[in-house]
Amino acid sequence: MRLYYLRKTVLVPLDIFRKIMENKTIENKLEAWLMLISCDEPERIIELLEKYPEFRNIYEEVYEMCRNVEETMGLFSEELAEMDRNTISYMIEELEEEVKAEREKAKATQRKLEKELEEKEKTIAELNQKIKMLEKTE
Repeated sequence: MRLYYLRKTVLVPLDIFRKIMENKTIENKLEAWLMLISCDEPERIIELLEKYPEFRNIYEEVYEMCRNVEETMGLFSEELAEMDRNTISYMIEELEEEVKAEREKAKATQRKLEKELEEKEKTIAELNQKIKMLEKTE
């Protein structure tokens, strides 16, 4: 049984939001969140943090990440390395499945050829018996 959830999704172009907010003050928490993720002007950030101090920790964390580019790149490097490991594991699993399938095909072909060989050997044996019988009657 599958459950489907309805979600209300709103896409907000941040560049348009910033233009709309150029001469306006931040009025609500939604605008505060959008300002936090879209703005890098110090005056606007100060306004945001004065009006909504709960954003200070988030802003400080993001600011520290931006200042320490090496650490941020390290995070990406770790994620990329994990993705590489996962990709390699996935590729190995796929190759193992392909090898298994090819082995099964080879075994089926081998069984078929062995059966054909047995039939031909049987036919040869029968023909040899017929030849011997013909030689005896002559």
